[in-house]
Amino acid sequence: MYAQSKIVPLSNGFHVWTRRVGESPIKVLLLHGGPGCTHEYLECFENHLPPEGIEIYFYDQLGSYHSDQPDDVKLWDIDRFREEVEEVRKYLNLDDFYLFGSSWGGFLSIEYALKYQNNLKGLIISNMTASISSYVEYINHLRDQLPAELVTKMKQYEAQGDFKNPEYEALVDKYLNKQHVCRLDPWPDSVVRGFAHMNEQIYNTMQGPNEFMVNGTFKDWNRWEDIHNITVPTLLLGGKYDTMNPEDKKEMGRRIPNSRVGICPNGSHLSMWDDPEVYFNFIKEFIKDVEAGRPVKGEAKPAVKA
Repeated sequence: MYAQSKIVPLSNGFHVWTRRVGESPIKVLLLHGGPGCTHEYLECFENHLPPEGIEIYFYDQLGSYHSDQPDDVKLWDIDRFREEVEEVRKYLNLDDFYLFGSSWGGFLSIEYALKYQNNLKGLIISNMTASISSYVEYINHLRDQLPAELVTKMKQYEAQGDFKNPEYEALVDKYLNKQHVCRLDPWPDSVVRGFAHMNEQIYNTMQGPNEFMVNGTFKDWNRWEDIHNITVPTLLLGGKYDTMNPEDKKEMGRRIPNSRVGICPNGSHLSMWDDPEVYFNFIKEFIKDVEAGRPVKGEAKPAVKA
């Protein structure tokens, strides 16, 4: 299968890594999560979309493992990342393309669409809600289902800022990561590598110390009152066990006028791994319908091939 890597020069003098897989007039640019993670946990896309005639572009955002990693916290800014996506699009000559974003990448794809949707044929927002406050409320709701003594213990470590304590990390891993981030055991190598290569400066600057404590620069981000301005065909993906509330995806679907919602019944935050057949069928059917000019409004059923 055709594949080609390109290093994209940015206007600020830095460079980011991209890799094209497949050859087709149907093109999808993939935005990874984090912020500060890598494209690696999205490597499974190569097995599902190019064989269906869909060309994909992996891309490590500035600061991520395969791209330049400047030591400058002023670079970790929502608007700068959005403009970086536009520079990458221009360099790769992507017009009338699909933009996919996972988690933080979904956040970034919303920001991109609100300014540059004229460049898009379609938008895929995966496992992301429309505000950080909605996310924080839900993930803490999930934690509050645990025995009270565990919740109290975790909050004590957080109050002390002791996020690297082995007991605290073990609790987060068991009750958050293994239940709501990726439910496979063990985690796939691509996921392990993506997390191991996380740029903690970016993550800590924008998000905060961990998933429960969001006190970074994007803590007040909220687009609930703006997403109705996204008019391109949009697919909203989520998982039953996601760290993002599945009901938020449905509300986003009500607010984005030309949108479809797909909830993976066995999926978590990384539904592309723990419910892959349903997840990728949602994407493939969405793209087929957009290409054919069919309407995409409504909630997709998680049908899979026999």
